[in-house]
Amino acid sequence: MSDSARRNPFAPLLRRAPWAAAARRDTLFVAAGVPLGLPAVVLLLDAKSAAVLVFVLPFCFDLLTTAQRSRLRALRGVDVPSRLPPDAGWARRLRAGMTWRQTLHHVVMAPLFATASLLVMAVWGAGLVMGTFFVWIWALPPDGPMRPGSGWTTNGGLVTAAGVALLLLGPWAFAWIARTDERTTRALIGRNRAEVLEERVERLAVSRAGVVDAADAERRRIERDLHDGAQQRLVSLAMNLGLARRTLTDIPTEAMQVIVEAHEEAQAAIEELRDLVRGLHPVVLEDRGLDAALSGIAARSPVPVRMDVDLDGRVAPAVEAVAYFTISEALANAAKHARASRVDLSVRRSGDRLRIVIGDDGIGGADPSRGSGLTGLRKRAASVDGTLTVISPLGGPTTLTVELPCEL
Repeated sequence: MSDSARRNPFAPLLRRAPWAAAARRDTLFVAAGVPLGLPAVVLLLDAKSAAVLVFVLPFCFDLLTTAQRSRLRALRGVDVPSRLPPDAGWARRLRAGMTWRQTLHHVVMAPLFATASLLVMAVWGAGLVMGTFFVWIWALPPDGPMRPGSGWTTNGGLVTAAGVALLLLGPWAFAWIARTDERTTRALIGRNRAEVLEERVERLAVSRAGVVDAADAERRRIERDLHDGAQQRLVSLAMNLGLARRTLTDIPTEAMQVIVEAHEEAQAAIEELRDLVRGLHPVVLEDRGLDAALSGIAARSPVPVRMDVDLDGRVAPAVEAVAYFTISEALANAAKHARASRVDLSVRRSGDRLRIVIGDDGIGGADPSRGSGLTGLRKRAASVDGTLTVISPLGGPTTLTVELPCEL
């Protein structure tokens, strides 16, 4: 029990008094729901109109749902998120409005709450009339049917007491209706758990696609910066050292040895930087597409590669990058671990899927569950909602099948 309740045992009663702020808020919320439930009540009471209820009311579901959502937000401070995006078309809104939960709310629950609210309002109004019996009884004509007579004072006191009791009980009834109406409305017109999870999955998919695109764009930026900055400076340095190596013939042997070593180190650094740039994002992939980039990989592979590439146009840059690096890593694994003498590479586009098949005649035994590089390949494919399957029995051969979505 709170300190205020200990100090004033009548505090709960005062909070539900007819003049209290909580009672006014509940009454206003309940009264605002009556017009939203009356259309179905009227149609159900009219036998002729009930026949067209199924055809008329669903077209109003979206408007009624919006009104109920606004009522909760304005009068209860409860925000019930919409189940549709703001730019959803009328056809989609109509389909969403005809769900069983919204139908249950607008056809059954809203009319039920509206009817109960009207009854409580009528009883509360009767309580107001009865509670003020001794105020308005004197305004009646002297010869009226309710003029004061024998025993009217006792009866009037009983009527007044009953009216006061109804006035005091009215806020409690309104509070119960308001609380039940709020919970029911939130449950029926709001999103259920499945819809919340579906929306979260959609947001995560969009966020992941944005992260993949951002990472690809960042790789491109780093590649351009290295190619146009550090690599050009190293090339210039190597050219100067090579020129000094060829022209300076009258310097001591020790000095010439230093120049020669510096020239060779500069050339080695250029090669390493080129490999790094190629690993970040090959220029040929962006300029000429996946087919040309794969030809470069096959040419550099220590294991002979037989290619069969059939692509109808370009695919999304993120998908091209994933396909390129997946194939590059798979060829490197075949040369390093599989002891293969030949690799067959097939890349084909079928509808909205890019299918990549990489097979070798190596020793097999590749198992992604053992934490090998295949796990990284599977995660790379999954970054764009792709899949990777591995068939690699002991003794070989090994076949990697990668399917990537083309439409991103």
